[in-house]
Amino acid sequence: MEDPGQWAAWVAPCPISEAECSGRKAEKQLKARMDQRTRERLPALPTLVKTAHRLLKEATMRLDALNAAPLGSDFSVLGETFRVPRFSKCADGRPIHAWDAKGTRRSFAGEERSAFWGWAAIEILRHTGIRIEELLELGHHSIVSYKLPTTGQTVPLLQIAPSKTDQERLVLVTPELADVLSTVVSRVRGSDGRVPVLRSYDHYERVWNPPMPLLFQDRSGGYLRPLSRATIRRGLDVTLLASGLTDSAGDPLIFQPHDFRRIFITDSILKGLPPHIAQVIAGHDHIGTTMGYAAIYPTDAIEAHRAFIARRRALRPADEYRTVTPEEWGEFLGHFERRKLALGDCGRAYGTDCAHEHACVRCPALIVHATERPRLVEIRDNLLTRILEAEREGWLGEIEGLQSSLTHAEEKLAQLDAQISRKQESVDLGIPTFREIVARTTAAATPPGPA
Repeated sequence: MEDPGQWAAWVAPCPISEAECSGRKAEKQLKARMDQRTRERLPALPTLVKTAHRLLKEATMRLDALNAAPLGSDFSVLGETFRVPRFSKCADGRPIHAWDAKGTRRSFAGEERSAFWGWAAIEILRHTGIRIEELLELGHHSIVSYKLPTTGQTVPLLQIAPSKTDQERLVLVTPELADVLSTVVSRVRGSDGRVPVLRSYDHYERVWNPPMPLLFQDRSGGYLRPLSRATIRRGLDVTLLASGLTDSAGDPLIFQPHDFRRIFITDSILKGLPPHIAQVIAGHDHIGTTMGYAAIYPTDAIEAHRAFIARRRALRPADEYRTVTPEEWGEFLGHFERRKLALGDCGRAYGTDCAHEHACVRCPALIVHATERPRLVEIRDNLLTRILEAEREGWLGEIEGLQSSLTHAEEKLAQLDAQISRKQESVDLGIPTFREIVARTTAAATPPGPA
């Protein structure tokens, strides 16, 4: 194409443009979906937190009531009656399950375990915005203190071990987070006052981590084991099911552990935290990644648009913005209710009079449905019969009106048939062939041969 005189006969432009090969459109669509997901779950977070706290409280009350009841007896808690088994295989002699009034076996120890770790995971994730792999790697040594050089005040910090980006960072521990961490430490601490040391498996690096005093550990099958991601997700799913939260489509709302990270970043920036500080807290290498997590509404554009609407409304008469009376609102709704006709719908605008005195066949605002074609054919045939009768009886005054109605009925019938045929026929879009694309040729000069 740079030298058309020599190469134009063999050159054709590529039919695929550079913009079609770019992935920016897909990235923008993904960003829009993630922002909508965050905006939908951010208002539901308080309900989820309250539900997690309620489930933990109820599960603890049931387990305490089971431990206080003698073997083989009945006890009631939270309006339910349960029966304690007569024997126990546990080392301490206490049962871990009971039967309800329907004969269903309920494992109160398992319910309390799931409720506690679901509550702890939700609280820590929403207060720190860490990843789930970082959550499971938190240890007793991750809670450190720092003395401010200016005031000398000691503040608690949470040390996040290098995980995805191999970047270590420190997160300030709020009073609410400190209460949660102290509760977790009290639960996992042994009889000697120390947190047991366990080895965990890193699924990303595929290596065994050195022994650490992990916070997310529990006794299962008689042995202390680090909690898995499946345990955290099950506790989260149980809490979501009990909360009754639904999405915009009415389906049960789904929360992933990573949603708390997006909610944390969005809520922090909305409340005035600078984006570059949020980048450091989140552990991102680039601030663009942090802003990709933030589902922030364009506040400046919204406020400017609202100011423009206020200025425009100030220029119009105040009577146009008065409160609508119940009679006026009922008349407005009644207009749309009366649009339903035998042949279809009336397209007449609100506040306008019927120009044809409800002779709907003659009205151009009549929208005929395809399912009403037999009725329209019946009306046309009836009009033909009435015209013949009027001519036979000499009713010349009615022939003109009947003929006008017949003309409009035949026009609407022809329009309806054309509409139906267009929907049933396939349309050739005229996609060009390869020969038509590369047909741009020019007469190139034939190089002279040897003398």
